[in-house]
Amino acid sequence: MSHARFAGRCLSVLAAAAIGYSLVAPAQAETQLGRAYRIIAGKQFVDLTHSFGPNTPVWSGFGQARMTPAVDPQTRQPYTIAKDGFRSTYYEMVGQYGTHVDPPAHFAEDGITMDRIPLKQMILPLVVFDATPLLVKDPNHAFSIDDLRAWERKHGRVPKGAFAALRTDMYKDWDSDPERFKRSPFPAWSLETVKFLVEQRGVTAIGHESMDTDTTDKMESETYILHKGRYQIEVMANLDQVPATGALIVVAWPKVKDGLGFPARAFAILP
Repeated sequence: MSHARFAGRCLSVLAAAAIGYSLVAPAQAETQLGRAYRIIAGKQFVDLTHSFGPNTPVWSGFGQARMTPAVDPQTRQPYTIAKDGFRSTYYEMVGQYGTHVDPPAHFAEDGITMDRIPLKQMILPLVVFDATPLLVKDPNHAFSIDDLRAWERKHGRVPKGAFAALRTDMYKDWDSDPERFKRSPFPAWSLETVKFLVEQRGVTAIGHESMDTDTTDKMESETYILHKGRYQIEVMANLDQVPATGALIVVAWPKVKDGLGFPARAFAILP
């Protein structure tokens, strides 16, 4: 065989291989994604979100929501299934209502709004700090760096990019005792711990069961984390059903243009 014919055959084989790879690679990617879905679909899901309504606990500075039937602007009559084939609700409420997202712009003039938070930050490794044993002696305990280090000695270092959630079991009062849920002071984060999680562990976001980040009304921790470009989820539920490590959190909210906060839906996928 001549060198020219041999070289031509080699080029043909390489071209065929390249074409074959281009056809197989997407299929392999789909298979990998399909495999990931099958794994996730077989896991246990835990809802970390409260239902909310007009009587839901809310910060006194905002006031209660109003939810009324949507009406025809011409007749002022509410839409009904019997008359119109559909029905709808008009919502009047503050963005920070129920389980909700606080984007950086909620406190920071130059912070990003909720519509600009990257999608990849809406599914994250989840770590849960259980503060409930500490509340026996101090019902309004501020989760400290010493508490966090004790947690790390038991469970390992908080991974970079994680979502760090604080369990206090306050969520149990949401429906059963709303007035107690709104109490102040309450168990939450210490400023030093929030700083440590951001500066030393590189967390992407934090979350908690209370309506505020801080154990006091100074809002120092909330101011700090939002000014650092992180977001937070407030009024979380069911963290007692999630292990300290190994779970994923998925959290989403409407894409309100220049939004400063809105009710969110969060859930955990258990390992």
